[in-house]
Amino acid sequence: MLNIEKVAEGTSLTVKLEGRLDTTTSPQLEGELGSKLDGVKELVFDLEKLEYISSAGLRVLLSAQKVMNNQGSMVVKNSIEEIREIFDVTGFSDILTIE
Repeated sequence: MLNIEKVAEGTSLTVKLEGRLDTTTSPQLEGELGSKLDGVKELVFDLEKLEYISSAGLRVLLSAQKVMNNQGSMVVKNSIEEIREIFDVTGFSDILTIE
């Protein structure tokens, strides 16, 4: 189960994720982002309540990063220790801006 809360302020979009971002829920996040990144200059993923991320979830973050490389910046913040470890092991900590 994945809960997605989006907060838009001007050209900034914060996406708060709660639950699990895996094979079954990553299409939900992909659908939520879709064309909603048009005009966004700053994208923030708040992972404070995200318990788990799989390779499918990492792929969604990577595709969002590719979009934002062309139009602004993307930050991942408040991730729990287990998710930070996944970012480190997969090399995503070198690709993503993690706070």
